[in-house]
Amino acid sequence: MSFESEIDGHKIKIDAGIENGGNDSGLRPKPLMLVALAGCTGMDVVSILKKMRVEYKDLTISVEADLREEHPKYFTEMKIIYHFVGKDLPLAKIQRAVQLSDEQYCGVAALYKMAIPVTSEIKITEG
Repeated sequence: MSFESEIDGHKIKIDAGIENGGNDSGLRPKPLMLVALAGCTGMDVVSILKKMRVEYKDLTISVEADLREEHPKYFTEMKIIYHFVGKDLPLAKIQRAVQLSDEQYCGVAALYKMAIPVTSEIKITEG
């Protein structure tokens, strides 16, 4: 049941869990959709903040999603959570970077938003 994909010389293995007839030897397709969203917006936000000369200690991006119970099982909504750690971080600039990614640059978010709601939340930890 497993598949291996190669994109630009990078390989990724996709498989189902044992409970679904796979060998649990790779990632699942739907979580990869969430990873694609986090990666796309993350690259945008990091690049924009660098241009704004905003320095932070750490950035973690996670995506929460609700999955439909009945078949076909697909996501009904997604929420991107940006968690920044740093000292005296400029909230307005961070909000602007997230907004630019959301509204202008992230093609993955643009595609998903054609079908479902995609929202975001910014968390800042002083440190």
